Amino acid sequence: MTVERGLRLIAGVVVTASVLLAMVHSQNWLFLTLFTGLNLFQSAFTNWCPAVWILRKLGLKSCVAAAA
Repeated sequence: MTVERGLRLIAGVVVTASVLLAMVHSQNWLFLTLFTGLNLFQSAFTNWCPAVWILRKLGLKSCVAAAA
């Protein structure tokens, strides 16, 4: 698995889990969905995301490095 695929996996799991928790438990869980969306938005402009740093520390390679 690459960093880019791992990042999409984490974002998808967090969004899905928070929406399900909002439906079952409390709508306040939607703030987690908002936080995830804002983090993805800012990373598109800054090219920095805390999850990417964590995934790299766990040993995942970038798409470019995995292809080489």
